Amino acid sequence: MLTTNTISPNSGSKKSSKRVGRWNGSGKGTFSGRGMNGQNSRSGGWVPDWFEGGQTPLFRRMPKMRGFSNARFKKHFNVVNLSQIETIAKSGVTDITLETLIKHNIVSKKNLPVKLLGAGELTSKVTLTVDSASNSAQEAFKNAGGTLNLSTVESE
Repeated sequence: MLTTNTISPNSGSKKSSKRVGRWNGSGKGTFSGRGMNGQNSRSGGWVPDWFEGGQTPLFRRMPKMRGFSNARFKKHFNVVNLSQIETIAKSGVTDITLETLIKHNIVSKKNLPVKLLGAGELTSKVTLTVDSASNSAQEAFKNAGGTLNLSTVESE
């Protein structure tokens, strides 16, 4: 019958602690597993994890990182270049939206706004709807005779 005075843990589930400093017959006598002399062999001895034995520490060997990174509040975009718009236009599409860009595997993230940059050349007349565009991209669209619809105007 199972009673509170007969309960015991499963065999192998409990491990007895290593008894150090119980003389040499125990196998952990003399120095008790602390090596020979030194700071850490003494009671209360402790060296911080970042201590490198007196050599110049890593954080002092590294160059100073200057400047400021605004990564927390950075605006992320799906970036599309004029050359990519030109390849879609050559396939016969004249009205290009976010869905068209996703369909042609130019944009992968649906939740990010699309920004048009001016790398490449545009010769086709197309209607493009994006969230923002650089000044050079807007100028290239004017020169090609296309229509550029911007939801928010941001220039580089």
